[in-house]
Amino acid sequence: MPGLWFEEFEAGMVFDHDWTRTITETDNRWFSLLTMNPQPVHIDAHAAAQSTWGRPLVNSLFTLGCMVGMTVNDTTFGTTIANLGMEAVKFPHPLFEGDTIRMRTTVVSKRESKTRPGEGIVTFRHECFNQDGKLCGSCERAALMMKRPSDD
Repeated sequence: MPGLWFEEFEAGMVFDHDWTRTITETDNRWFSLLTMNPQPVHIDAHAAAQSTWGRPLVNSLFTLGCMVGMTVNDTTFGTTIANLGMEAVKFPHPLFEGDTIRMRTTVVSKRESKTRPGEGIVTFRHECFNQDGKLCGSCERAALMMKRPSDD
């Protein structure tokens, strides 16, 4: 199983995830429309050309989804129980269709669950960078994680 157990995480651990992804026009349009976000800057190339950006801007919730999704295989695949929340979500630099993104995860903290024996909470800081190394998104995510099963 690629995911790590609660006990394997330590504050300060850094994962530079190998996967990259080029965001396509289809990704941006479909995600925006599937989530019922008709914002013209995301789905209308002509309107986006008239905007501050001069071209379609990638939906920030797509970016957030990639920040979590692209990190799962190295960190929580098969060992997470639930996401408990995300905070400090920021998008300091825009992403555009055609940009290629990569992620970095830092373990911020971890603690035992007070109410669920055999589980713990790990807080991750996810960061999204474009092909030029510019930070385009960040968030802190608290995840309820499984502890390693006992050998009983």
